[in-house]
Amino acid sequence: MKKIFIVMAGTLAAMMAAASAVAAINVFACEPEWAALATEIGGDRINAYSATTALQDPHRIEARPSLIARVRNADLVVCTGSELEIGWLPILLTQSGNAKVQGGRPGNFEAAQYVSRLEIPKVLDRAMGDIHPGGNPHIQTDPRNIAKVAEALIARLAQIDAPGAESYRSRGKAFLERWQAAIARWEQQAAPLRGLPVVVHHKAWTYLEAWLGLREVATLEPQPGVPPSPSHLAELVEGMRREPAKFIVYSAYNDPKAAGFLSQRTGVPAVLLPFTVGGTESARDLFSLFDDTLSRLLSAAQGKGSK
Repeated sequence: MKKIFIVMAGTLAAMMAAASAVAAINVFACEPEWAALATEIGGDRINAYSATTALQDPHRIEARPSLIARVRNADLVVCTGSELEIGWLPILLTQSGNAKVQGGRPGNFEAAQYVSRLEIPKVLDRAMGDIHPGGNPHIQTDPRNIAKVAEALIARLAQIDAPGAESYRSRGKAFLERWQAAIARWEQQAAPLRGLPVVVHHKAWTYLEAWLGLREVATLEPQPGVPPSPSHLAELVEGMRREPAKFIVYSAYNDPKAAGFLSQRTGVPAVLLPFTVGGTESARDLFSLFDDTLSRLLSAAQGKGSK
């Protein structure tokens, strides 16, 4: 009997240890990059879910019942903000009935609040296309912004999950040390890209351009969010004859036809960039996201063709 008790006690202790390892909080991330960042910081203490994939335009997501249910059970909602998710996130928050993740609460985290935003419009006019009053929201294309958001997210996770605060700070510190070393390596690798002219599909690469010193000379979209028209593409062909670009950049979620058309007419390589985690087979996490982005840009700059 005593042996049975010892075995049962050991089993109970193992079950309790396993339970303590179960995710402490549920993180609902609007985009893959923030789910990846939360996982880097939180490890096994969190269960991170991304509402979107790299193959979806984050501006245009359906507020599905399954997403509402995810928000209802979330302890922390991590989104870009700057009105990137204005068309769907407010519906999720309202219909979830989850008070702790509403705007202004500790369970609601907007990454764009912690970085200096670019392209803040001086005039708000819907005729100008899909513009954002708070500035360009695609902050994740500059790894320096990822570091700033990480610092704030470490503090927020420690706030809402006090028992895990030390774990978040320790993991966060280790991540930031590795991240800063990676930034130094990426910047050294990217030196040949500085000053190169580039055409982009959507105004999604403003922060990447600022980081690497790329020079945007045109966009495939005549206005942000407006699909490329035949007449606009014809104008781009003429313009690139006068001012050639080094490459044409488009994202995993963009229709590649417009970039392909312009590439065929001008001989300028079209380069698919992952944009976020999962955008290419190689972009499996935050580190490989930038490894692959730079590899593709450098290959195109060296005339090795598009990928």
